Amino acid sequence: NSPLDKYGVHPIVNCPDTDAAQAMVDECNRVAATGDSAGGVVEVVVTGVPTGLGEPVFYKLDGELGKMLGIGAVKGVEVGAGFAVKDMTGFENNDQMHAEDGKVIFESNNAGGITGGLSTGQPIIVRLTVKPTPTIDKPQKTIDKYTLENKDLAAITRRDATIVARIWPVAENYTAMVILDHLFAHYGYQTLKAK
Repeated sequence: NSPLDKYGVHPIVNCPDTDAAQAMVDECNRVAATGDSAGGVVEVVVTGVPTGLGEPVFYKLDGELGKMLGIGAVKGVEVGAGFAVKDMTGFENNDQMHAEDGKVIFESNNAGGITGGLSTGQPIIVRLTVKPTPTIDKPQKTIDKYTLENKDLAAITRRDATIVARIWPVAENYTAMVILDHLFAHYGYQTLKAK
């Protein structure tokens, strides 16, 4: 099994499950050996976020996190159950809740910790889909942009089999900045409201 670092995650793929981490590393090595590349998914989970961060319309918390589409190679962003909600009914998708010992308990987290643009206090869960690296060690068809003649793009031997492991620190930091920005706005508003 792969060793975990001091934070309890695999140092290359940032995965806390040693078996899954090793499977990821093995898959990257397998794909690299074929001269091809692989994409993947980066998941960011944030705990301890207070309720009420965000805005209901223009600066929705999930909308701000969705701007991670601007990160190079990211082709999709989903929050909570994300695209899987298309296969759910409203009853299945809704995060039902009940009170227990004076606390609100959610029975699911399909919304990924954000409802109506505002944090619910549940873990915020965001997943990014990362495309395979386009530089591969296989010839590919293309065109000459000046003559529009068909050409073959030569194989590129210096390449990365995947860049997924390079995306997660960017995604984590971006998420932290969005949460911090909304914390500042929230507490600033609360301070003004108290005066």
